[in-house]
Amino acid sequence: MKKLITLVTATLIATLIPQSASANDLRIWDQLQGSNPKGYVLLMRHALAPGTGDPANFKVSDCSTQRNLSEQGRLEAEEIGQWLKRREIKILRVESSRWCRAKETAQILNIGKVVLNKNLDSLLGESDLPNHKQTINIKKRIVSHRNTNGLLVFVGHFVNFQAITGDSLDSGEGVLIKANAKGEIKIVGSSPKP
Repeated sequence: MKKLITLVTATLIATLIPQSASANDLRIWDQLQGSNPKGYVLLMRHALAPGTGDPANFKVSDCSTQRNLSEQGRLEAEEIGQWLKRREIKILRVESSRWCRAKETAQILNIGKVVLNKNLDSLLGESDLPNHKQTINIKKRIVSHRNTNGLLVFVGHFVNFQAITGDSLDSGEGVLIKANAKGEIKIVGSSPKP
C-alpha cells in the first residue's frame, strides 16, 4: 500500500510541475496587464506553417514560392492576438520578418501596424547564428529598447530567436524578454502556446 501511495504521489507531482512552470511563465503578463511597460520585447515565432525551410525556388516577394500558414496557423495567430489584446498592454510597435508566414502572423495578430524588418528574416542555413549581423542588430534593438515604454513585438523564426535566447519556440509561441543595464538579455516569461 505504501508503494502505491508513493507512486500516486510521484505521479501527481510530475503532472503538476509542468503546469506550475507554465503558470510561472505567464505570471508576468498579470503584472503588465493594463500598463505601458518599459523595456519589454516579445519574440514570437510565426504560427503554424507545415514543413521546414522553404522550397528551392523561394522568392521573398512571392508567397507562392514559400511555406505559408495553414488554416490552423491563421486561427492560432488570431487567438494569440486576442489573448494579447485582453492584456490591454500598450504596444509600441510590431515588426516582422519579410517571409510571408511571419508577416501574415503579425497582420492577423491585429495588435498594430506591421513594419517589415529584414533583420528578422530567417537565418536557416546560415552559420554562426549568435554572431550573425542580423542577430547582432536585433540584440542591439532589444538593448536600446530597455528604457522605452510600450511592448515591442518581433515576429520571426525559430532559428533567429534561438540564437538570441537559447530557447526553442514552437509555432506561434513567444518569449517575453528584457535587457538589463549591462546589456544582458533575460527571458522573463512566455506567451501561451496556441
